[in-house]
Amino acid sequence: MQRQGSIGGSAAIRVRVTGGVLLVAHLALVAWLMLRPLDVPWVMPPNLRPLAGVRADLALGWPGAARPLGEGLALLAPLGVLLPLAHGRLTVSPLASLLRTAAAGALISLGIALLQTGVPGRVVDVDSLLLNTTGVVLAHLAVVPAGRAWLRRRDAREPGAAGIAVTVQEELSQGCTPTIPRVGIAP
Repeated sequence: MQRQGSIGGSAAIRVRVTGGVLLVAHLALVAWLMLRPLDVPWVMPPNLRPLAGVRADLALGWPGAARPLGEGLALLAPLGVLLPLAHGRLTVSPLASLLRTAAAGALISLGIALLQTGVPGRVVDVDSLLLNTTGVVLAHLAVVPAGRAWLRRRDAREPGAAGIAVTVQEELSQGCTPTIPRVGIAP
C-alpha cells in the first residue's frame, strides 16, 4: 500500500538517503568555509542594518558587486533543493514546501551567523542572512516544482507502480494490526 504523495519502494529510500547524504556533505562544506578563523590585520564592525552591505556593494558598480552578492546567494542555495529531496514527498503544497524550506534555510543561516561570533576574524552580517535565505528560496523555486512534476509524470507512466509501492515508514513497520470480525464479547 502506497501512502499518497510519496515516492514508491526502493526509489523512496534512494532519494531520501541521497538527499540526506548530500545535505550533510553540503552543510559540512559550509561549516568548514564559514567557521574557519581568518588571519586578518583588522576586522570590520558588525553589520546589523539590513541591506547596508548590499547597498555598499552596489555602490561599487555591478562588476564589483557581482562577486560578494553572488557568494551570499550561492552559499546556502543548494539547501533549497536538498531539503525537499531529503523529505521525499511528491504531492505537497508548493507554498508550504517553499515556506518550510525558506524557514529552514533562514534558521541555518542564523545559526552560522551566531556561531561566527566566536570565530576570530569573523563578524555578524545581517545581509548574509538575507542573501543566504534569498538564495535558498530562488533555488527552491527554480528546481523543486519542475522536479516534482517530472517525478509525478514518470511515476504515472510506469505500469503497476501505483499499487505495489511502499514508503519507508511502512517498510520499517511490521504491517497492520490484524482484526477479527464478529467476535462476541464475553458476559
